[in-house]
Order: sequence, then C-alpha cells, then structure tokens
Amino acid sequence: MTRLTARLGLELPLLQAGMGAVAGPALCAAVSRAGAGGTLALYKEAPARAARLVRQVAAATSRPFGVNVVPEVTGPAGCLAQLRAVLPELPRGGFVTSFGLPDADAAEAVRAAGHPLVVQVGTLADADTALGQGAAVLVLQGAEAGGHLLGRLPVDLLLAAVRARHPDAVLAVAGGIATGKDLAEAVARGADGAMAGTLFIPAAESTAHPEFKRRVVEAVADDTLITSLFGIGWPNRPHRVLRNALTHASERSPATFIATTRVDGREHPVPRYGAAAPSEATTGRIEEMAMYCGRSCSRVTALHPAAVTVARVGLEYEGARRPATDSRQLHRIQER
Repeated sequence: MTRLTARLGLELPLLQAGMGAVAGPALCAAVSRAGAGGTLALYKEAPARAARLVRQVAAATSRPFGVNVVPEVTGPAGCLAQLRAVLPELPRGGFVTSFGLPDADAAEAVRAAGHPLVVQVGTLADADTALGQGAAVLVLQGAEAGGHLLGRLPVDLLLAAVRARHPDAVLAVAGGIATGKDLAEAVARGADGAMAGTLFIPAAESTAHPEFKRRVVEAVADDTLITSLFGIGWPNRPHRVLRNALTHASERSPATFIATTRVDGREHPVPRYGAAAPSEATTGRIEEMAMYCGRSCSRVTALHPAAVTVARVGLEYEGARRPATDSRQLHRIQER
C-alpha cells in the first residue's frame, strides 16, 4: 500500500493516463479490472456522449476508475459541462483527473460530488495552486513524458521540489514509467505512485491506430522529440512526439486536411499539423499525424492486453522492492 493506492482504492500504485484517441472505455475498464487506475479520456467529447462512455465503463468494471478532463482545450465552460454530465454517472470510488489546472468552479464541482480530484501539473507553482484547490492527488509530469508538456523540468527534480514543500501530499510521477522497476524506483525517491501513458498505447484495448501502436513498440527514446509543430486545435503547448516526415522537414507544408476520424458516425477532418492523434477510426495520411510518445518507449516492446501489462508491472514492482527486505532478513538470520 502507498498513499496513492489508499486514496484511490487501487491495488497497484499506477494510473493509466487519459489519452485522447487512446483511452476509451475498453482500455479504462481493463486497467481498472486489473487493479490499477484506469482512466477514460473525455478530451473534446460532447457532454451527452461523455456520460454515455462513463456508463459503458461502469457496466464493465466494479473497481475504481477515473475520467480525464483537459480544461485548456475545452475552456472552463466546456469542462464544467462535461463534469456536470459525467459526475452523476461516475460510481462511488471513481475519481476525476485534470490535465493542467481546472478552474475554481470545476474543482468545486468534483469536490461537491464527493470524488477525489487528481490534478496533473508540471511546475512547483502549479502544484501549490492545485493543492490549494483541494486536489487529493498531484501527478507531477516531467519533460520525459509523451504528449503535451506542462513544464520543463525532469520528473525527478520536480518530485524533489514538490515533496520538499509538501511532505504530506499524495504525489504520483509521470514520465519514464514503463516497468515495475521504474515504478519501484519512483516510490523509493519519494513518490506515492506513478501515471503511465506510453506504456498503454499498444494495449489490445487501446483505440490507438495500429500504425501508432507499431511505431511505439518499435521506437527508442531518441526517436522522440519535443516540438510545437502539432498545434492546430491545441496551440502554445509543446509536446513530445515520435519523429516523422514533418518533424524534420526543412519547410512547413500547407495545413490542408490529410485524414478523417469517425466519431459517433460522423466524419471529422484532420488538418496537417493538427493536435489529434490517430485512432483506429482514423483514415488517411496516418504517418503525418502526431504520435505522442514518451522516452519510456525504449522499454515498451510488445502488444499485450492491458491486464497482462498491469500484472507484469505488478510482479516487477514487488520483485524490485523485495530484495532489500530479504537481505535484511538474511542478515538477521546470519547474526542469530
């Protein structure tokens, strides 16, 4: 048990990131059933559809799971509309994760509904603010992480700074987590657990496009880079992605439509340099789209069901924590 497992009712101190185009109901429920913190991506979902997706997850698992909002993308009004739609559907024990700081009304809505608020931040100042808003858990995102970045610090430096200022806060780290050994080392450095995104992109239940999954499994850390290239739809936020033809082109190509994604039976065009990641419902020039990926991809090497991934991380985590205990016991036996 860590403070994270105790606070959110998990068996393993691991949260799955609520990634748009990746973290649908099937992945969220599978991770939850396996004992970790499954999280459903709401991203830009309309409130009515968001509520329907939460009901799907609730029907598929009796264990705690979360929903993820992105206030920076939806705006305060859109975020509050999503929350008002999904909070009545979120079972007791469910939690809400916010990518970046929510506004005061959103934070109050979560607290009033009786659900833990988990806020992902990338700076010490934002950590202070989130705790002031009543966050039950902070996710500290380091620059190693895939996707949009909330700060510039490596995760270990951010953890050390926040832990020093808030010794009793429940802290998870994001960035560089792909194995149980990674998780155990983070806990040894003062975290209460971790959040992983890249680890779950290739999961069987993930809705990522097959080409996206393949590239993550085959990638190594230096195949990723931080850029601001894919800013249409989510401007002014650097992001870590896999390199492709656009990231090393000498000139910018026209921002014409290069793909379409089907959502609820409707086709949505995707422009070149758009922020949307390719899902299994996307067709077109997949290779030119943003494939968000963290440096931990070097240790993500296979496509497995989420339950297999969580079980493997759990066994590695216990194994990584056990030797110190065993050596102390052996020393005491030798002394006797």
